[in-house]
Amino acid sequence: MRGMSKAFTREVEAEDDDEVGLPPLPAGGKNYITPQGYAVLRAELFELIDNERPRIVEIVHWAASNGDRSENGDYLYGKKRLREIDRRIRFLTKRLEIAEVTDPSVHHGSDQIFFGATVTYVDEADVERTITILGIDEADSLKAQVTWVSPIARALLKAREGDVVKLVTPAGVQEVEVLSVHYPKPEATQ
Repeated sequence: MRGMSKAFTREVEAEDDDEVGLPPLPAGGKNYITPQGYAVLRAELFELIDNERPRIVEIVHWAASNGDRSENGDYLYGKKRLREIDRRIRFLTKRLEIAEVTDPSVHHGSDQIFFGATVTYVDEADVERTITILGIDEADSLKAQVTWVSPIARALLKAREGDVVKLVTPAGVQEVEVLSVHYPKPEATQ
């Protein structure tokens, strides 16, 4: 039996386009992002377009010039990496086009929770946590950042310092008390 047909291979590759590694936007939701998060995604996009992709294209071109491509590791890996880069470029382009840049510093000094707030709260078990509410494309749970669509963020949004809100968890409804709310200071204009 010979290898897969090209038609089948392309079908599989097309399915891979949907696999991007980041959560999808909620239906009808906006793609809120901070100016800093937007800058990071934009920088990644330009790095891929200006540096990474041309470097891999050069490797693939060199590998293809070596003859037999069927067992040419540089060629095969390079083609695979190009597909990954192109998929990421398409994803970043789409996400940046629909991004709604929202500067949390406009709420500096407020005690009400909006997008971009850093919130300290305590739960019923008397465990204190501090989180920052950010966009889907920028939140990093390892840095205590949550997306604005996460259950804890949804429970906290619009609450104020001192408020007790109900958080629905798999273990049941839990009450959390908002201890403090902080926003970044507005950058000085020159």
